[in-house]
Amino acid sequence: MTASLTKDEFQRYSRHIILPDIGLEGQVKLKNAKVLVVGAGGLGVPVLIYLAAAGVGELCIVDFDHIDFSNLQRQVIYKTSEVGESKAETAKKFIHEQNPEVKVIIHNKWIDSSNALEIAEPYDIIVDGTDNFPTRYLLNDTAVILNKPYVYGSIFRFEGQVSVFNFRDGPNYRDLFPEPPAPELVPNCSEGGVLGVLPGIVGSIQSLETIKIIVGIGEILAGKLLTIDTLNNQYRTFKFGKRANRKPIEKLIDYQQFCNPISAPIDIEVITPLEMEQLRKDGAAFQLIDVREPYEYDIVHIGGSLMPKSEIDLHIKNIDRNKKVIIHCRSGKRSSDVIQHLKSAHGFTNLINLEGGLLRYAKDVNPELTIY
Repeated sequence: MTASLTKDEFQRYSRHIILPDIGLEGQVKLKNAKVLVVGAGGLGVPVLIYLAAAGVGELCIVDFDHIDFSNLQRQVIYKTSEVGESKAETAKKFIHEQNPEVKVIIHNKWIDSSNALEIAEPYDIIVDGTDNFPTRYLLNDTAVILNKPYVYGSIFRFEGQVSVFNFRDGPNYRDLFPEPPAPELVPNCSEGGVLGVLPGIVGSIQSLETIKIIVGIGEILAGKLLTIDTLNNQYRTFKFGKRANRKPIEKLIDYQQFCNPISAPIDIEVITPLEMEQLRKDGAAFQLIDVREPYEYDIVHIGGSLMPKSEIDLHIKNIDRNKKVIIHCRSGKRSSDVIQHLKSAHGFTNLINLEGGLLRYAKDVNPELTIY
């Protein structure tokens, strides 16, 4: 047992080793553990920091994204000088500087049904640092098929959630959330915002649960959902169990289709910001609609009529059916959803999506525009 740690490791982990519930045996368990962390963003960053510092022997990072200025408010291992660089590569470099004893494997790619089982199979625990429902269901089902614990976390604005699924044949994510919410009801951090410190809190708790599972101590958040309200400093735990007559999970599916079912795809006409500006210069008649929220409009706008996505049905009479209507949001996603809804539910045939939204408008037309 003693030979399992080097002299430097004894010094590095001394505050762990003197804890009766961890000790030398627990620290060796951490050294021998392999953990898969999917996502190196808001949640993944604190998970990686604390698991590496704790001495987890091997960490696998799955993330295809690159560092953006908007990440720096909460993803604290990244620097301004690193904007544009790979998150996975940069996180690996940070971990090696923090603790060179930790082996880091990276997959700079999107995880999906075609590769999830292969990626996850070598690891003891799957930790979720993502922000979307398709990947959550994918990771849950992967964990169930491979019989591995799945440490879940989610954040939105000032609130967070943590749970551990599939621990010792306990309840899984589908027991708590058997069906995904409607896509139009699911804003992400770029749309709804997130308090910078919140992912640090939630990710740290995910790290804590992961360490407890590895060492075999304490009470795990299995069959329990911890909710965190940072505005009111309220932490609540709700118990849940396995659903009766739940369907067995035997294979991975198309999770994009599962979470965003579209029985009959609707073609959406698009226009680039430069093309729209040319219409303006030519004096062409069109209506411009902004479907963001009022607080986003207050930050920056390009003169469109504000009709928030969440209230769009209240504005049907204000949408012109007799000329081109260009709809935009921040990135083009919400405006696309709104157009799908207006065409299928209200029969509009004159709607055009501003491709890339305000992000592309700022890039192509007005670089001085304030982008959040």
